[in-house]
Amino acid sequence: MPHVKSRREQYSDATRAALLEAATRRFAERGFAGTSLEDVAADIQATRGAVYHHFGSKPALFEAVAEALESRVMREVAEAAEGARDPWSAAIAATEKFLDWCCDPVYSRVVWQEAPLALGWVRWKELEKEYSCGLIEQFIQLLIDAGEMPPLPLEPMTRITFHMLGAAGMAISEVPEQDRFRVRAEYAETIAHLLKGARR
Repeated sequence: MPHVKSRREQYSDATRAALLEAATRRFAERGFAGTSLEDVAADIQATRGAVYHHFGSKPALFEAVAEALESRVMREVAEAAEGARDPWSAAIAATEKFLDWCCDPVYSRVVWQEAPLALGWVRWKELEKEYSCGLIEQFIQLLIDAGEMPPLPLEPMTRITFHMLGAAGMAISEVPEQDRFRVRAEYAETIAHLLKGARR
């Protein structure tokens, strides 16, 4: 029989979700250094101990926030590709959705500006690879299988594409919000041109 959560478990889950939401808002507005666990707890009328119970530390809380954002973005990127008529259109739709998200002030600040500092460069790169490299590899394999792309070595092509998209995300996050859609358009055009160069 499926496990039915007790009222205590439901309350614990609700508290964790509320802490994640409050922390996401705080990290996006004030950054990692400018956010305290007391502030996050106070936002939902909880105690600092509640934060430690669910996450253990501020870096752990930040990593949970970053993972939740990456999970949502990669899910929407995959969904954007599902309705495409062919693998090439799917890859372009996925790229466009990713660049759209890079313009989002919360995703941009937390993942591209704060995460390298809060998590450290090595862990941040691991996180990016964990959530995006597998998806990129799937798209490239589909393009190769469909004859849209020559049978290039999969690992180098995945890594190069990963770094190309990462450069776009970082560049978009570094400009003022009013300039992001212009920079996004420039990177979308450039990435499409480079991908077409690898196309049969």
